[in-house]
Amino acid sequence: MTKLIDMFLERLPSYIFLTAFSQLVSRICHPQKQVYIELKSIIIKLILQYPQQSLWMIISVIKSSYTVRSKRCAEILNDSRLKTPSMIKLVGDFTKLAEKLIELCNKEIPDNVQVTSVNALLRTLPRLLTKNDFSEIMIPTQKFRKLILPNPDFQNSQHNPFPNHYVHIVGIEDEVVILQSLQHPRKITFRGSDGNLYVQMLKPKDDLRKDFRLMEFNDIVNQLLSREPESRQRRLNIRLYSVVPLNEECGLIEWVPNLIGLRPVLMKLYKQMGLAMKVRELKQYCCNQRDSLVKKREVFLKCLLVKHPPVLSEWFRKTFPDAQGWLTARTAYIRTTAVISMVGYIVGLGDRHGENILFDSTCGDTMHVDFNCLFNKGESFEWPERVPFRLTHNMVTAMGPLGVEGVFRKSCACTLRVLRSNSTTLMSIVTPFVYDPLVSWPRNALGAASAQTSELTNEKAMEHIRNIELRLQGIIRTKGRSSSIPLSVEGQTNNLIQEAMSIDNLCQMYFGWGPYL
Repeated sequence: MTKLIDMFLERLPSYIFLTAFSQLVSRICHPQKQVYIELKSIIIKLILQYPQQSLWMIISVIKSSYTVRSKRCAEILNDSRLKTPSMIKLVGDFTKLAEKLIELCNKEIPDNVQVTSVNALLRTLPRLLTKNDFSEIMIPTQKFRKLILPNPDFQNSQHNPFPNHYVHIVGIEDEVVILQSLQHPRKITFRGSDGNLYVQMLKPKDDLRKDFRLMEFNDIVNQLLSREPESRQRRLNIRLYSVVPLNEECGLIEWVPNLIGLRPVLMKLYKQMGLAMKVRELKQYCCNQRDSLVKKREVFLKCLLVKHPPVLSEWFRKTFPDAQGWLTARTAYIRTTAVISMVGYIVGLGDRHGENILFDSTCGDTMHVDFNCLFNKGESFEWPERVPFRLTHNMVTAMGPLGVEGVFRKSCACTLRVLRSNSTTLMSIVTPFVYDPLVSWPRNALGAASAQTSELTNEKAMEHIRNIELRLQGIIRTKGRSSSIPLSVEGQTNNLIQEAMSIDNLCQMYFGWGPYL
């Protein structure tokens, strides 16, 4: 069997395995020695052929707090096949850069500071980047990291999966902008070898490995959507950006310009109309969790919705004043909202409050950020999340007089059909979560101990994987019960839209999520 695997490993082009790099790395703690040896050979081959892309993906494992994982990763990087002088230098410089970025990310910054400098926080970082012998390290952006597969009919070993030649880091701008949120993320700017500036966000106290894995998942979804004539005609896609986890607690995110959050958009419009409510005033209208559904409905309909009329459509009219631009932007908004809603439902994406949903002010696209709440984790909150995705009255009325009918419903059904018909491919991407401690699955003492010695297969993780399989089969599961008969694509789409818009569901959501917005 091993000889057979080795034979096909030689025959297949390396870039084929690059599409599954995360899955390969997730299994490096496999208890079977021969399996680990084969995985090690594939990973080393990829690092040798695509060092820039591979090292950015494996860097978080090098810094892993899981002893066995970091040890296995060190074994791979210390292999004799990677011991050429140039590779030793590149791996060493990658590691040094990662360490400096982690240090910069974790620097304590007072709450009142909005702008500071790299030199004030970490003088050694600019010195490292401007050394004459510092290796060329690719700036991690979606453009340079995106893997392009050849046409299935014309596959060959000479195909270049990264046609966009990468730009490497030559320095860093001194200004650091501190964003005013709880974790104090910091905006830094790399100088590229092409003379351009590349903005990135260092995010502390947040595990970005789930964000990275979901970006990979979304990339595959985009490829599947582009293959189907119906979805390709509608240009259905998910907006992607680069995510680099540096360790379990911080990472680097590509800064996408021209984005504005749903909540800031609405708050600005409400303020202009004299309808803005302060948090103290909002809390007076909020019900307790123990209050009856009748009372929650009444407060939601007669107080909260009355004081928060739908205004998002005004933002589109003001941002895109000419008729053609407005129609194009609104259509883009509807379609991108539909795709991420369906994909989010499949993977159990929650915490879709007003700061995690952004709009591109140049084209109207919807873009989601912060994918830490996966696998229906929102259902376990103190105020459980009850909707499959965000579809509040503001979002519906911004779609035009037909609301969810027409473009939105058709785009949802089209996306769901593609996801369901490619369930095997999608499950192969999701399943490594079971073996990889990327997700904070609840563990007992025995599970925690086994994680240090071999792979951890958590029962809770297996349950979530089974739930995703059910959704991809069209089986609706609510409150621990599931329907026995799969729904059609149209039936499942209708059920999800009705659940997302249900007043009974929205009125029971936590007020901080903003169900009234």
